[in-house]
Amino acid sequence: MHSKTKPTISLALFCKVVDNYGDIGICWRLARQLEQEHGVAVTLWVDDLRSFQRICPQVDTERDVQHIEHIRIQHWQNQDGVFTADDIADIVIEFFACDIPPGYIAAMAACKPQPVWLNLEGLTAETWVEGCHTLPSPHPSLSLTKYFFFPGFTSRTGGLLVESGLEQQRQEFTSDRQAAFLSSLGCAPAELNSLKVSLFCYPQAPVPALLQAWQSGEKPVTCLVPEGVASEAVAAFLGTEAKAGATASRGALTLRVLPFVPQPDYDKLLWSCDLNFVRGEDSFVRAQWAGKPFIWHIYPQDENLHHVKLKAFLQAYTPATPALVALSHAWNGVTTTGINGTEIWPEFLADIPQIAAASTNWQHQLLTNGDLTSNLLKFAHTKR
Repeated sequence: MHSKTKPTISLALFCKVVDNYGDIGICWRLARQLEQEHGVAVTLWVDDLRSFQRICPQVDTERDVQHIEHIRIQHWQNQDGVFTADDIADIVIEFFACDIPPGYIAAMAACKPQPVWLNLEGLTAETWVEGCHTLPSPHPSLSLTKYFFFPGFTSRTGGLLVESGLEQQRQEFTSDRQAAFLSSLGCAPAELNSLKVSLFCYPQAPVPALLQAWQSGEKPVTCLVPEGVASEAVAAFLGTEAKAGATASRGALTLRVLPFVPQPDYDKLLWSCDLNFVRGEDSFVRAQWAGKPFIWHIYPQDENLHHVKLKAFLQAYTPATPALVALSHAWNGVTTTGINGTEIWPEFLADIPQIAAASTNWQHQLLTNGDLTSNLLKFAHTKR
């Protein structure tokens, strides 16, 4: 909670939106936790206010500077700004090597004392990050050092983003509240007793095959997909435009298109579903804290480097069954095995109770590493 005796620490967080919502999703969660739980005065620099607005409706896309939940939001429009020492925060974070303005870096170097400069890297379960976590990187021409900070799944990394009260919020989200939440999204009473699945993926996911597997299966499935996700496959199933509110039922499958929900409601969606398809980093981490089975669609990289990261996670992820690995590989194009023409989906469906039961132990294992925000601040304090 906010300290009344210690001076407020200032922090600047720079975010360039690459993965539509993942980058700003992570940075917004981090900014809120820094302010709410640690009393840090945060300025969030972000270049894409429209993507930000999708997960935080309070954002005004026409304003260069605004304050939301006591956090200063600065529209980051160019790299040519001139800065003085008064503009520099005590801690400066660039998310995923996003190249903060040269003028800001020059002003950092002129500060006495200099700020702590961190590059908050992307999440991976690959073991090499343990040797790179907190390593220094001296600036090539200025007397200034940047430190790499890696989120991760072990005690030799920075851990994962998780708010201190998240698990209590999840436990308080009772079955009655879950039913009311799903009803508010348009779900009919009969759909509440089906296998409820949220679908969030990149365009290249084999969605048509998955929908066909659900449609032709014996178990009723309700698929909840945010507007703008897998639009072509969803529209083909619906027979109409994939707009929020659109719905159709074919065979065992009912599909509903949801409005894009703010971050707190997305957590509720994950808690309410029996299975979550997630993508990138932000929803991937939230799915793990939801304690439900999930399938991860990893952000694609050249030369299929993302497949290495996927395999590293599946090897570390203790709830993973052979069927979960097989479905994950098919979903991400690691194998050419089709989702619809094999036993992949029925075998995974049978494993869902086992995976769900093992998810609690996985959460406890992750929590022993501490939370990313607290770990980051502890490290920054050692360098001040």
